[in-house]
Amino acid sequence: MTDRNKNRIAGSAGGLVNGLFGGGGGMVLLPLLTKWSGLEARNAFATCVAVIFPMCIVSTAVYLFQVRPALSLVLPYLAGGVVGGIAGGMTFEKVPVRLLKLIFGAFLLYGGVRYLL
Repeated sequence: MTDRNKNRIAGSAGGLVNGLFGGGGGMVLLPLLTKWSGLEARNAFATCVAVIFPMCIVSTAVYLFQVRPALSLVLPYLAGGVVGGIAGGMTFEKVPVRLLKLIFGAFLLYGGVRYLL
């Protein structure tokens, strides 16, 4: 399989997960970026964020037209997400890769357990 096809499959898998669950495409993309593309972990995390952002915009547009969530419910989460994104982006270079992997894995584990229960 060529790298181009691997990238398309990875992107499609990330987009599908993001669209189905309203987020989470990164949990599919991150491992594929490190395994298939051979990216170093820190570059894979950054690339994942850059790829997920447009996917989230597309998912948001679809949800806004289909579900029409109340903006009064959405805005506090959006504000918190902006603050968290800025804080994470500013500290990203300072956090050891091993710790980034542990934090990412812990969030995946937490999310998986929450969905099952």
